[in-house]
Amino acid sequence: MTSFVAFGRLSLFLIAGVVGCSRADLYPVTLDADAAGGADAGSSDAPASDAATSTGTTGASPPTCPELALDPGDSAQTVLADGSMRSYLLHIPPGYTGRTPVPLVVDFHGVGGSGMSQRSNSPYPNALDPEGVVMAFPDGVRGPAGTAWNVGPCCVADVDDVAFARALVAQVQASACIDASRVYAVGVLTGGGMAHYLACHAADLFAATAPAAFDLLEENVGDCSPSRSVSVISFRGTADSRVPYAGGPSSLVPGMPLTFLGAEGTFAAWSAINACVGAASAPDANGCSTYSDCADGAEVMLCTKQDGREEPGDPSIAWPVLKRHHL
Repeated sequence: MTSFVAFGRLSLFLIAGVVGCSRADLYPVTLDADAAGGADAGSSDAPASDAATSTGTTGASPPTCPELALDPGDSAQTVLADGSMRSYLLHIPPGYTGRTPVPLVVDFHGVGGSGMSQRSNSPYPNALDPEGVVMAFPDGVRGPAGTAWNVGPCCVADVDDVAFARALVAQVQASACIDASRVYAVGVLTGGGMAHYLACHAADLFAATAPAAFDLLEENVGDCSPSRSVSVISFRGTADSRVPYAGGPSSLVPGMPLTFLGAEGTFAAWSAINACVGAASAPDANGCSTYSDCADGAEVMLCTKQDGREEPGDPSIAWPVLKRHHL
């Protein structure tokens, strides 16, 4: 049973606390994203958290933090996106003060999951809490295989999940002290597919992504034209039964056939998209190979776990890479 901490005194939202709630469809807080402000709120060279500084070269002034700081804890939220009410779980880490802009990591669940289940199973919160990183765990829409994300040919139809991601980020930026230049996407399985998709279609908002257990797709890789070079760290297991490491056709979602590029194919595709030159490094002790000479300082990494299956990603590897990239 998860306890949700209400946002006392927050005048931007309707205030409600949900205690002992285990249903992801109970969301006490609603805000139209159009009133929350755009995602492109600017960037800063401010510290990444209250406790840790980060590098950057932008000269913009730090964003103004909301007057009232959110209380640490988990809270169920809703936001209007593309004409539909969507839901997510917001996680404010212990020690958050609301005085210093901090990064935001959006963590997408796999097929059949929810924001609540991803909050429970993701390795990222425990790793990022000490650095004061705010996290959001969105809920997908039900499709043929259960709750999932629209990444083109798969895995739900008639929903704009890029618009949802933008609305979610705008709402969190309106209520928490977020460094708009350090917003990141991670996810596993179809959630990893969503992280890839956001790198392709929302690179103006997400500074870098770390997808796990999913690849780019032959059906729409030609449409992957990010507005800038974007760093991508992929985590893959060689024994993944649902997303074969070598790639190929898949009926992962009934009625929505797709073709995976494979782990190596996706690695090569991202190196081409980011105009990387030279060869990738040899795998290191963690099984990670890297194209480090890419346009605009981007990095492309593939971390392979031998005999690994649907690996959720390793924040001890991903976060040091993600946080050194910003808009």
